[in-house]
Amino acid sequence: MNTGADPARDAGGGWGRRRFIGALAGITAVTTIPAPAAPRTRPAAATNPPAEGSPATSASGPTSSAPTVRRLFLGTYTSVEGGGKGIGLATYDPATGAVTATGTLTGIGDPSYLATHPKGHTLYAVDERPQGAVTAVRLTDNKVLGTRSTGGAGPCHLSVHPSGRWLLSANYTSGSVAVHPVDASGALGERTDLVTHSSPAPGPGQDGPHAHQFVTSPDGGHVLAVDLGTDTVYTYRLDQSKGTLTEVSQAHTRPGAGPRHLTFHPDGRFAYLANEVDNTVVVCAYDPASGRLTPGEPQSTGTGAGAGTNYPAQILVTSNGSYAYLANRGHNSLTRYGVEAAGARLRLLDTVPVGGDFPRHLAFSPDERLLFTANQRSSTVSVFHVEGASGELRLAGKPFASPVAVCALPL
Repeated sequence: MNTGADPARDAGGGWGRRRFIGALAGITAVTTIPAPAAPRTRPAAATNPPAEGSPATSASGPTSSAPTVRRLFLGTYTSVEGGGKGIGLATYDPATGAVTATGTLTGIGDPSYLATHPKGHTLYAVDERPQGAVTAVRLTDNKVLGTRSTGGAGPCHLSVHPSGRWLLSANYTSGSVAVHPVDASGALGERTDLVTHSSPAPGPGQDGPHAHQFVTSPDGGHVLAVDLGTDTVYTYRLDQSKGTLTEVSQAHTRPGAGPRHLTFHPDGRFAYLANEVDNTVVVCAYDPASGRLTPGEPQSTGTGAGAGTNYPAQILVTSNGSYAYLANRGHNSLTRYGVEAAGARLRLLDTVPVGGDFPRHLAFSPDERLLFTANQRSSTVSVFHVEGASGELRLAGKPFASPVAVCALPL
């Protein structure tokens, strides 16, 4: 199978490239190691979310007789065999990492990626279908506030601008990015812009543009779209009064790299790019004034696997800027990098088995004492303790079962 291809899902619900590679056999990871990050202050906890069909409970502080738990939301595919029925609802214990299922929020099709509003009052989900959409959910009672079309096919990523006023989404299959206004309640308005990546031409093995991520730079001055199909990261200026996009620069990876996910160092002068197709990572310099991103040389993922065998997914950086983690689908591991030279250099340290198959999404708990991985092929979520002093990763018990887990969002 040419992993560069991206056939659209047929009307019968067949898998496109993004889902097909999730069914490929994984390779067992080999090394157990330490990892990153000094913890931040642990925030207040929230009560359990409601079970399916039950009224929700609003957030409140813990009682002396009950353990402190926090909310966990789980993204899945609903239109594939063995998939979920909507957004999975769960809680986790921030001390032990234990996860408990509490129900399902139904009525949202293929919610494969989730994000929250900066003020924490609203959850957003993509509807990764041929007629793509984004949905807003009020967190106080898990009420769906509405769904809006993204104007494209297969939306796979979304984020909220730091102002809280704009939702940014990436349509994978049609290779476009969209902007929606967000009102004071967290609900979405009609789309204000849609831009399709028409230039440059698709990279080797690609049939067109495939937007995989749409995020805001740390300074808030620019928004960046990562496109796997064109081997390009596009920088736009967002007009925050109109919600429209103006392209200001393009950053090109080497042909056939297949860039998937970008994350910034906390100081905003460097970013780290995970390339799915050629199994590499790249350190990029970033100029906040111009929005220009300049990729460096490709680096190893530490998987000992070539392109077409391991597929890097998400990359995270600790809030203190000391370590970066990469999820390796196929090798089924997390790669740990030391971040050096004020963010300008990644040093590969080691890898740790993820305890599941095909880790697609990574997320820290708010205090960064836990790291969650959503493992698509094993339908599990692994939770790691991140040791405060040594930075070691340690699995927090048996992975939690969750149908076709492709996103795990701890609050």
